[in-house]
Amino acid sequence: MNASSVLFTPYTIKGLSLKNRIIMAPLFVGYADPDGTVNSLVLDHYREMAASGVSMVVVENASVDVSGSGSPFIMRVDHDRYMPGLAELARTIHDQGALAFLQLNHAGRYAYLEERIAPSPFKTGKIVPKEMTLAEIHRTVEAFADGAKRVKEAGFDGVEIHGGTGYLIVQFLSPRTNHREDPYGGTPENRMRFSLEVTDAVLEAVGEGYPVGYRFLADEWLPDGLHLQETVPLARELEKRGIAYLSVMAGTYDSFFLPGYLEEEKSEGYMAHFAEKIKTSLAKTPVVAAGRIQSPSTAETILREGQADLVGLARVLFADPLWPKKAKGEVPDAIVPCEPACSLCNKRVGKGKPAFCSQWNKERREAFLERVGEKGDG
Repeated sequence: MNASSVLFTPYTIKGLSLKNRIIMAPLFVGYADPDGTVNSLVLDHYREMAASGVSMVVVENASVDVSGSGSPFIMRVDHDRYMPGLAELARTIHDQGALAFLQLNHAGRYAYLEERIAPSPFKTGKIVPKEMTLAEIHRTVEAFADGAKRVKEAGFDGVEIHGGTGYLIVQFLSPRTNHREDPYGGTPENRMRFSLEVTDAVLEAVGEGYPVGYRFLADEWLPDGLHLQETVPLARELEKRGIAYLSVMAGTYDSFFLPGYLEEEKSEGYMAHFAEKIKTSLAKTPVVAAGRIQSPSTAETILREGQADLVGLARVLFADPLWPKKAKGEVPDAIVPCEPACSLCNKRVGKGKPAFCSQWNKERREAFLERVGEKGDG
């Protein structure tokens, strides 16, 4: 990139100084131990991601309650026993010169458990989850707040609420999956209630000035799902509360595998127009665009055209951890692209296996598989 590049200009979020406009967006790789603790595989992965040259790393979703774990190999923040590992993870990221955030989540009907809880008994695969009681809703709100407090105490610079991908918060928001007839269902305002209660509780738990970001679903990409006419008002409510940023995405597990989405997903920056819609509806909240931002020129265009304030790289950074340094010209080699027709990383975590990338060279793939106790290529 040339000297006038916007991509490598500093930016400030809630008093935090970002050295450039590139962040690592959360990417679930499933490296944690079966009990939810951080291990050397997690630390090595995020050390490499933080050393990439991004300004900020948002660590993949960690479960705020065992009932909401989306995988048997997901990090957890629901007990103090996880604190030493979380603190080491924050230090590891900081040591490489990046800011560290961690994403909090409850998977709801997408939990890997046989007995699942959700806003309504909306069938998911072969399982019908149990409708959450008011007491369970309130306990879950508290679990987000308690998790956020631990993240702060562990030394992270901020926390991100996972309000995307069709997980529990979206399950409350969406008219497809929320059929409740109490104050948490029915009208858009009622369906928004859980999301805002979680946000309020997290903000109170971490205290004024501590940055709380939000992974924001702009559109479910389904005919009968959430669309901008309902998500824009939510974005404005989050802005009123002083949210640090909105990291905008579209689509859920119910739409990710539909032909239309699969075709669209191959295009560079395919979700940036949703980020732009949210950004133009807000007064000042920073917006992150994500979604196959393969090339520095695409990232630069998104920023220059005002579609977003920051760009988030996930699978693209996983495929080539030198992307930022190559974009800046510090490393002369060509960027290794995330292959649009490939979903190996997603397929592996879907099978409960740790993710690796098909674009890694043979030596790296074999070393990784040996480390995790596998033979062969997948």
